[in-house]
Amino acid sequence: MKNNIFLKGSWVALATPFKENGDIDLKALDRLLELHIQSKTDGIVICGTTGEAPSLNHDERKLIMQRAREATKGTVPLMLGTGSNSTQLTCDLTAEAKSLGADAVLVVTPYYNKPTQTGLKLHYDAVAKATSLPVVLYNVPGRTGCNIKPETVLELSSIPNIVALKEASGDVCQFSELKRILPPEFALFSGEDALNYPLLALGGKGTISVTANVEPVLMKQFNDLMLAGNFIAARDIHMRLYPLHKALFIETNPIPTKAALSLKNYCQANMRLPLSFPAPETFKSIEKALQQIN
Repeated sequence: MKNNIFLKGSWVALATPFKENGDIDLKALDRLLELHIQSKTDGIVICGTTGEAPSLNHDERKLIMQRAREATKGTVPLMLGTGSNSTQLTCDLTAEAKSLGADAVLVVTPYYNKPTQTGLKLHYDAVAKATSLPVVLYNVPGRTGCNIKPETVLELSSIPNIVALKEASGDVCQFSELKRILPPEFALFSGEDALNYPLLALGGKGTISVTANVEPVLMKQFNDLMLAGNFIAARDIHMRLYPLHKALFIETNPIPTKAALSLKNYCQANMRLPLSFPAPETFKSIEKALQQIN
């Protein structure tokens, strides 16, 4: 039986702050990490989609991961994004994750290649063999052009260290089927904030969230309430957060997230190309959504 009790609750898909010259802003990174320590966020995902992982080189990924481990001192579980569209590169990054201090790895489906379901099974089997860490599958077909079907996840769940799935297809029916056929100990995470409430009501174990960058305390409260079965109080928080959930995707993630974090003085709204600085309308929409919460 899979036993990874830390894979639940409110996880943040952490943004990577940059200076105007494009360098990683380590002081801002430390502020963000301290925010999540103080907010009692259940886990932190390093170098995921929101962290602009495709725009980071290998040394930068290592730097961010090591900085996170030093800042958290083992008090918050860390999940490192190691996925790429090359199986060999993914295996290499995954094999290194444990020595960098990761407690688990998040592995997105190979993008651009558009593998078949057979290719996905072979890919994830190879990745799982490259590490002893828990492996979390990441399904985000809107980004990758590739969808992991529920029956494929079921087959992969028989591999001992493939223990969870971040599901960001936006398809509630697919999530329902996953919950219906997968063993109960296999953890399903909501990867789409606007659907957090229905997905956790269906039996999701937690969220890997963009919104948690901006409102970590409320996201923690929401997850705790949902996992305790207090659906009415959790629904109230979800409705408070819903305008922000939507506003954080009016431009490509994490552009609006950086806008929100800059409005809260945690970091500048700098992006790395090919992502661009937030539009003025984005700042206005984010500011309005934040005002609605309060």
